[in-house]
Amino acid sequence: MDARAIIAKVRDKHTPTQDELQWFANGLADRTVSDAQAGAFAMAVLLNGLGDEGRVNLTLAMRDSGDVLEWDLPGPVLDKHSTGGVGDCVSLLFAPALAACGVFVPMISGRGLGHTGGTLDKMESIPGVCAQISEDQLHEVTAKVGCAIVGATAQLAPADRRLYAIRDVTSTVESIDLITASILSKKLASTRGGLILDVKAGSGAFMKSTDDARRLATALVTTANGAGSPTAALISDMDEPLAPVMGNALEVAVCMEVLAGNRAAAPRLYDLTVALGGKLLALAGVEAEDEGEAAVAKAIDSGQAMERFSRLVAELGGPPDMEADWHTHLPKAPVIRDVVAPEGGHLAAVNGEALGLTIVGLGGGRRIETDKIDPSVGITEFAPLGTKFARGDRICQVHARSDAAAQEAEAAILAAIRIGDKPTTRPLVREVIG
Repeated sequence: MDARAIIAKVRDKHTPTQDELQWFANGLADRTVSDAQAGAFAMAVLLNGLGDEGRVNLTLAMRDSGDVLEWDLPGPVLDKHSTGGVGDCVSLLFAPALAACGVFVPMISGRGLGHTGGTLDKMESIPGVCAQISEDQLHEVTAKVGCAIVGATAQLAPADRRLYAIRDVTSTVESIDLITASILSKKLASTRGGLILDVKAGSGAFMKSTDDARRLATALVTTANGAGSPTAALISDMDEPLAPVMGNALEVAVCMEVLAGNRAAAPRLYDLTVALGGKLLALAGVEAEDEGEAAVAKAIDSGQAMERFSRLVAELGGPPDMEADWHTHLPKAPVIRDVVAPEGGHLAAVNGEALGLTIVGLGGGRRIETDKIDPSVGITEFAPLGTKFARGDRICQVHARSDAAAQEAEAAILAAIRIGDKPTTRPLVREVIG
């Protein structure tokens, strides 16, 4: 086969065969396809698309460019993926809660991307935790604990790793077909028993409108089901942070509060975790959806999920007493500063992307790949949309490394919100696809 002929097919609006796409994916992985050819392919797909069948075949080809994990466990092996937002630490609740419900969740997660936080960065804000482990260790931890929250190994979907880097520098990141194949190739390489997708829509998401989120969710669900994995998606609201907390160790702390039984610490986070878990248990045929939601809620409220999460932390090298003494272990910023309302009124709108970039500016995210993250910085006690303020009332707190950084973050937060009339808020789950 010839890369040029495959690129020409997509350029001319013809769909390559499954064998051609598998050859191209293998060439991405072993570098027999050049950077120029990878970029041309990505641009052709962006402009012309692949269609439903081509998208499924590209996803499977990228999955099969590396290792595909096999599991021998006494229960379904399931997973979840979020398209990213601010204050989104669902995975830290979801994986241990589902494990407590008798299923297995070997969750392959990522680091921060742009304005959105990364699950691996949150896990590694716990002292001692190493989220990059081998495939053998992943099997061992999942069997022992029922779940894992770790990074992908170099052997999982290597074609995606190569193509993603090319897309990032060729203005082809936005292709729905390539986004879909990128997300699902990694997920389907690690689990095929069932997948729930949390597709965000709103100011803090990559997809700002419900229509755009629906297009992505539909492509993901259609492709995953076409590839043999029972899958559904929830389109969830990201017009305000999911949790009232943003920043790596701070998000771990609020999850520990919820796992300790205080669902009021982050009610939207709790509710979305329960909804996603219930839907996934129903997809896998474990429980009816409402019974699945009740099982996930019970796992969190009873402390069973806390016990699983604490065991996971210990297995990944973290403190053995995380459940009992998490306050002591998590790093804390030296400067904590109130951000107060400059005028009276309601919290009418929040620019979630700007809040996420504020965390990056504090040092809680990366501007370039080699940046070192400060796990202690961020924002806490962020007021919900619609909150009524008098002048001088607290909007949130900034946790910073210095007074100057806190002052800069305060200005950015005030620029990212609007105080005015009480807004009409959207439901937490806007739509269900599949």
